[in-house]
Amino acid sequence: MNETLRNVFLFAFVAGLIVLSGVMQSWNTAMVIVNMGLVSAVMSLGLNLQWGFAGLFNVGVMGFTALGGLATVLVAMPPVTEAWAAGGWRIMLGLLFGAAVIAAAAVVRYRMRPSRRRAAAMVTILVVGFFVYRWIFDAGVQAVEAVDPAKTGYLGGLGLPVVLAWPVGGLLAAGAAWIIGKAALGLRSDYLAIATLGIAEIIIAVLKNEDWLSRGVKNVTGIPRPVPYEIDLQSDPGFVAKAEAMGFDPVTASSLFVKVIYAGFFAAVVAALLVLAQLALKSPWGRMLRAIRDNEVAAEAMGKDVTRRHLQVFILGSAVCGMAGAMMTTLDSALIPTTYQPLRYTFLIWVMVIVGGSGNNLGAVLGGFLVWFLWVQVEPMGQWFMATITAPMAEDNALRVHLLESAAHMRLLTMGVVLLVVLRFSPRGLIPEK
Repeated sequence: MNETLRNVFLFAFVAGLIVLSGVMQSWNTAMVIVNMGLVSAVMSLGLNLQWGFAGLFNVGVMGFTALGGLATVLVAMPPVTEAWAAGGWRIMLGLLFGAAVIAAAAVVRYRMRPSRRRAAAMVTILVVGFFVYRWIFDAGVQAVEAVDPAKTGYLGGLGLPVVLAWPVGGLLAAGAAWIIGKAALGLRSDYLAIATLGIAEIIIAVLKNEDWLSRGVKNVTGIPRPVPYEIDLQSDPGFVAKAEAMGFDPVTASSLFVKVIYAGFFAAVVAALLVLAQLALKSPWGRMLRAIRDNEVAAEAMGKDVTRRHLQVFILGSAVCGMAGAMMTTLDSALIPTTYQPLRYTFLIWVMVIVGGSGNNLGAVLGGFLVWFLWVQVEPMGQWFMATITAPMAEDNALRVHLLESAAHMRLLTMGVVLLVVLRFSPRGLIPEK
């Protein structure tokens, strides 16, 4: 089969599955899959930049996604003026002082020759600076978190349009990636994986415990949206009349309308990123990255700065993942740090890239939609299947009870089976790299 026709068939097949879910279940369910499929496609494109282009084994996707989610709070939520008055400026002063202490220690390290005096100076700066920093910072945190903790207890954000949080999420993730890359990109691939996973867990721990920043495990809800609220549409006589004329009840129509607008926003982002990724792949920069991926020693022998190029693509891929995290939090209208689990935000994205085709941007997008569809639909399909085959059994039959309870684990089983089948029969993915 012609390569183009094969790709069209694969995308049409996934689209058919989504349409079938709309017909068999509901169109709201189908649109949920579409929207999260688009977000997953963005994450897959980000990881594909790192792994498919440069061979960087990043298992810290969860951390960069969480930073994107944090960006929506910092950008879109209104500022809590009482918290700022109580201790917000003291927190900012503490953070600036902490940064100054680190900078002072770095200056001493680079300006002084290696000696006991240099070591003593650095230890003194860091130890004394740490205690002063805690004295400034902790008092501000306590004051902020005491301000109506049931509703706020944090500083809030800038009160800007939430769409601005998407590029800001990318910038936050890119900044974190620069710090991580400077420290970890010289490591061997397996050590890089351990380092990125550990740093991702640190980011999640900060989000869970620093209530002044994002309310911690108390969550931030009611994040402003770039689309109308369903209740407002349902109270609009013009919208209700149009919905009834099309045969929809206002509740269903309003929910579908909002999801379609989200899909338009997300599709525009995916299209833009896909075009940019394709241009990068076919550029001299993209060809150089693939040459480095295939043979670092030969690339270095040709005068290429391997570490610098790795840092570039690591930052770019992480920024894309951060943007996807901001988009997802915008869709949910809530930041819930406890939901950032490696299973969903790292392992699942890796499955998408591998199944779709590592090194192929179209494959990353296809994998995002296909794997997310399976992730959503396999559990209800498994429950239906188990209920069907155990229908003749008595309700208290031990085997029947066990099979029905096991249906909840069909997701993990299916992901493993899909991964194994693709690796066995199409090791380079459904749409292989050219």
